[in-house]
Amino acid sequence: MKIAAFEVQEYELKDFKRAAEYGLDAQLHGELLTKENIGLVKGCTGVTTLGFSDLSAPMLKELAALGIKFLATRTIGFNHIDLEAAKKYGIRVSNAYYEPYNVADFTVMLMLMLLRKAKISVCRALVNDFSLDGMCGREMRNLTVGIIGAGKIGRSVIGNLQGFGCRVLAYDPYIKEPVDGAELTTLDTLYKESDIISLHVPLTPQNHHMIDGKAIQKMKDGVLLINTARGGLVDTEALIDALESEKIGGAGLDTIEQEDGVAHIDLRARIVGKRDIFYLKQFPNVIFTSHYAFFTEEATSAMVECALKSLAAFDEGKPNPFEVNV
Repeated sequence: MKIAAFEVQEYELKDFKRAAEYGLDAQLHGELLTKENIGLVKGCTGVTTLGFSDLSAPMLKELAALGIKFLATRTIGFNHIDLEAAKKYGIRVSNAYYEPYNVADFTVMLMLMLLRKAKISVCRALVNDFSLDGMCGREMRNLTVGIIGAGKIGRSVIGNLQGFGCRVLAYDPYIKEPVDGAELTTLDTLYKESDIISLHVPLTPQNHHMIDGKAIQKMKDGVLLINTARGGLVDTEALIDALESEKIGGAGLDTIEQEDGVAHIDLRARIVGKRDIFYLKQFPNVIFTSHYAFFTEEATSAMVECALKSLAAFDEGKPNPFEVNV
């Protein structure tokens, strides 16, 4: 089967060389899939992308008209794909899987960096300021950490936290059985009692802006907020207001609402109309990273392999554990 791969990164090339092992003829393209270059899929049955290509309903209709039957996103998240449209136009969709340790480790790193005010320390050291004024931190063992979402990543974060001796709360409406290392609780209790809150849920229409002004008001004064999940979970304006009032004591953000067109791109010589991002960056108690918590050698290889396995399984009519069902 011939497939078209878009958003192909240099670090993925070695893994795409294995396409032939799966019976796939992969045409590799570094650019995003757009309406301007959709003709590149002619003669292909499958398409694979990362998370920034246009996979809206009009694009999916055009892809189907050009003979595309299968779509594999090389990401865990799939909120960038109009799944209802894919179903309507007969395109089967799959996502990727990688072990959760990369994001879990990154999450705890952000917690520690905020607790020990690492951003301020690093910035001062760059100008030879080695003073301690305002640098006194806190120890994790005395804190309560709230984990929203007790899936694979959330549970890995909980596992990482066991060595710190902190109290861990967890909220997940889909899990009823006990979670090792954490106390399952209500969302309101988690907001009320947590010193650090970390998000580990997919973005859905139901939880868009779950962290809004009302939710923030239920939290402890000075709470630290970590988001390594999806930017749309947090109302950016409400977060900015809470940082300015010091209701939120700091934020570790690997993802933000306005990251499309910014994440993973060198923009040094461009004018960027993303005011919220640049305003957030100026806070000394905000650590903003470029949506790369996932970015390890192990994860990137797994993402390509999932796409290749999925497209081959679709083509051969075999069960596909990575298929996304609407």
